[in-house]
Amino acid sequence: MRLRHPDGTTVHLGYCTNVHPAEDLPGVLAQLDTYAVAVRRALDADLLGLGLWLAAPVAAALAADPAARRRLRHELTVRGLEVVTLNGFPYAAFQAPVVKGAVYHPDWTTSQRLAYTLDLARVLADLLPDDAARGSVSTLPLAWRTPWDAGRADTARRRLDALAAGLATVQRDTGRVVRVGFEPEPGCLVESTGQARAVLSAMDTDRLGICLDLAHLACAWEEPVDALARLRDAGLPVVKVQVSAAVEAADPAGSTDALRRFVEPRFLHQTRAAGCAGATDPADPAWAADDLDAALDARLPGSWRVHYHVPLHAPPEPPLRSTVPVLRSALSALLAGPAAGCDHLDVETYTWGVLPQARRPRGDAELAAGIAAELAFARDELVAIGLSTAAGVPS
Repeated sequence: MRLRHPDGTTVHLGYCTNVHPAEDLPGVLAQLDTYAVAVRRALDADLLGLGLWLAAPVAAALAADPAARRRLRHELTVRGLEVVTLNGFPYAAFQAPVVKGAVYHPDWTTSQRLAYTLDLARVLADLLPDDAARGSVSTLPLAWRTPWDAGRADTARRRLDALAAGLATVQRDTGRVVRVGFEPEPGCLVESTGQARAVLSAMDTDRLGICLDLAHLACAWEEPVDALARLRDAGLPVVKVQVSAAVEAADPAGSTDALRRFVEPRFLHQTRAAGCAGATDPADPAWAADDLDAALDARLPGSWRVHYHVPLHAPPEPPLRSTVPVLRSALSALLAGPAAGCDHLDVETYTWGVLPQARRPRGDAELAAGIAAELAFARDELVAIGLSTAAGVPS
């Protein structure tokens, strides 16, 4: 969907397809028919945006085959779909039975991560709508926090220099601008905006910036206005926003049974107590655990936020709640004002298949309906802060 900011900027809103397991091109096309088209129709939208996830093998194949890229763009167009952003965080097998820490590999010390990200940029340059100002690719914030040393840091810096040079080549060859956003995430080398400022501010910020995931921001217990000011002062542009919400437990000791329903084997659910706010090391075990079951065993003090993306429109049952208030504050800080802070917004709830059983979709139609409801929720939040689905802007 497209919305219009009061300053005239077109803001793109879509949903991230990493919720679907397809990892080859026929599977990607099938998931468009099964889910994306159904979502667009449920929203009565002329045009639906996708934050497309392409596993590394299919990205490499498309990057090497201009005709295949043209066919994919045609398949998107005939279905009323458009792509201005790609999710390049998971490399492959993101909906495998067990993912956990594998999602952080290969990291930015490797040539594989660089090659994958540049493949995605080449693909996206040919998928972008003609009237799109630019494209974006999100990626992991360098690496998991351990192991890390000066040698790995130096290697990563060289990879980022090569990435910026590669993106410049894509622009020269295609005339399209593609930027890459590094996504702070709990447990990674860059978890907070303070760490982003310390670790990433020396990179080429014309082509590289931040992908701000609002569930991750909440889990770091950061105030959105302060976090955005921190990035702005560091010269780090927000090139993409993942519109997401995490689980919050105001009283973890009294919510143990409810929290245990969110313990599951596929993904890491890093948990942070409120004491991590503003900490130099937000992953300190005094207030942090790398998975929810570990947090329950450690009995972390104070209120908790859990890196578990929950549907925006359907908060968990009490006594738990979601971090939608953080989402609302962040969107307002980004987009309410004289100039749009970011024009690529991507609803990313990849956890539908591992939600507690009572909340889990039963079949494809229920999943499509749930995604449509999330997008409607996000659209309504944006309209509430002053954006519009104006005439001449396909929705």
